[in-house]
Amino acid sequence: MSDVYDVIYAPVVTEKSAQAIEEDNVYTFIVNRRANKIEILRAVEGIWDVKVSDVRTMRYSGKMKRALMGRLSRSNKIGRRPAFKKAIVQLAEGDHIEFYEVG
Repeated sequence: MSDVYDVIYAPVVTEKSAQAIEEDNVYTFIVNRRANKIEILRAVEGIWDVKVSDVRTMRYSGKMKRALMGRLSRSNKIGRRPAFKKAIVQLAEGDHIEFYEVG
């Protein structure tokens, strides 16, 4: 990947990821499906100027979904949600990433 912003798409901000941030200093991101662990490590270190100690990745396939419009639907249109890749990044002791400010 040529640019670090092509690798990292968005942080995952859920209750589970917030708990992982507080307890284990672990952050979760949606990343490019073709990015490998080394590119993810370099992107996180480049964007936020932190030291990464571990990177884990997971690939999710898109789920099949049916478009329903109640009684007005005459045909069962079937669609698909997009596939994505999620990266779990553990930072070194003392480093943190500020996603949003409280207040």
